[in-house]
Amino acid sequence: MTTFLSDTEHPEEPKAPTKSARRRAREFVLQGLYQWRVGGADEAAIEAYTPEMEDFAKADREFFVGTLRGVIGQQEALIARISTHIDRPFGELSPIEACVLMLGSFELANHPETPYRVVINEAIELAKAFGGTDGHKYVNGVLDKVAGGLRPDEVAARKKE
Repeated sequence: MTTFLSDTEHPEEPKAPTKSARRRAREFVLQGLYQWRVGGADEAAIEAYTPEMEDFAKADREFFVGTLRGVIGQQEALIARISTHIDRPFGELSPIEACVLMLGSFELANHPETPYRVVINEAIELAKAFGGTDGHKYVNGVLDKVAGGLRPDEVAARKKE
């Protein structure tokens, strides 16, 4: 026998998958980098303020602190690496795209335990959530090129599959 739902009954909406602690940490890093880049906040102010934000307790604090400090500390090298793969001066990128690219490039260079496709996909998701309409496509293309320079063996192996 087939049952039909009445106008007042609704099937349960599928729930969005819960975010991992690392994904949450990336979101907070991005927000911190934005505060740093646009608002001029320093690392200490960002680290003091961020734990007070909603859901920070669910984030990977160690990853947050290490990544935030790492990106800010390596900003010149990251910008130089990114700049060889973009079509305009780095300073002309939207602040969100610039921060996502620095975050992704930092992770590609400093977290070899994370597969490069995971780093790029996480960056794409951040760009979709916080950036402009097609910014995620730009981030994808640039980080793919950065990955080719930083992890040539991993990228080559992936392309053979």
